Order: sequence, then C-alpha cells, then structure tokens
Amino acid sequence: MSTLSLDAEALYGELLRGVARLLRPADTETSALVGVWSGGAWLAERLHTDLSLPGAPGVISSALHRDDYGSRGMHLTDATKLPFEIEGRHILLIDDVLYTGRTTRAVINELFDFGRPASVTLAVLVDRGGRELPIEPAFAAAKLALPAEQRLSLARDAAGRFTFALEGAA
Repeated sequence: MSTLSLDAEALYGELLRGVARLLRPADTETSALVGVWSGGAWLAERLHTDLSLPGAPGVISSALHRDDYGSRGMHLTDATKLPFEIEGRHILLIDDVLYTGRTTRAVINELFDFGRPASVTLAVLVDRGGRELPIEPAFAAAKLALPAEQRLSLARDAAGRFTFALEGAA
C-alpha cells in the first residue's frame, strides 16, 4: 500500500462547497445527507456538521444488494441507519470513490427498501472513471484515471482528517 499525493483534505473542501450548492436551501426539512458505508459515511458526517444541518446524517450499506455478495461476503458492521423517513425526501448520496457504479446501484436499491425518495443526487470525493453502469455524480471534487488493478481508499485519522491510500500494482 502506498500513499497517493492527492490531498484528501483539499478535496473535502471542494466537496463541501459542491454539496452546499446541491442542497436545496428552501427544503432543509425535506433534504438529507446519506453517506455510503464507510468512507462516504465519514464524509457525510463531517459535511453534516460543517454545514450545520438539522438532525443527523444517514448511513447506507450496499451489503444486502451487491451483485458480488458471494465473493465479498457480508459485513455486519456496515448496517444501514436512516434516522429519518425516506418517503418524499430529497436524498444527497455521498461517497468517497466512484468507480464501476455497482456500489451506487446497490445502495439505491437499499434506499428504496425504506421508501420512495423525491430525488437521489450523487456527490463523490473522487470519480476514478471505469464505469460499468450508467451512473454519474452530480458533483465530483476530483476526476482521476487509475488502472483497474489499483484501489483508491479513503482513510480517516483519530482527529477526523482524511487521507488516501493506493493499493495494488501500478
């Protein structure tokens, strides 16, 4: 594993500004942040605090709807927690790294298990391309091309600061 020279904290600042533009200011009662477990959940939690939003952000897991469940297995620590009604709400889905789109598809399926949102908008820290599904973010703080065998992971230290790690062969 190696450290990537991509500044996760600077990109978080870009994401913060992008999410502030995407949120419906007049609809704070009907809008909600939902972070994809785990990196997206960390981002949503910090965005929620930095934007002084009411209530709490949601966390959503892709585990029950993944098409590669057999090879990845089930992670019981990444359970969905949605502290608000989904029905009729404008959901701003937050993720750390968008790659194939399969995780996004899975979490949207999970989201609809809880109700029918008025809308779902995707914002990501990094869009690394390589989509297998027709899913695009409304906002990406950065776009980056990486070989398929490399994995970009967001990490968070004890102080809540973000960094990236790059795994796999170059």
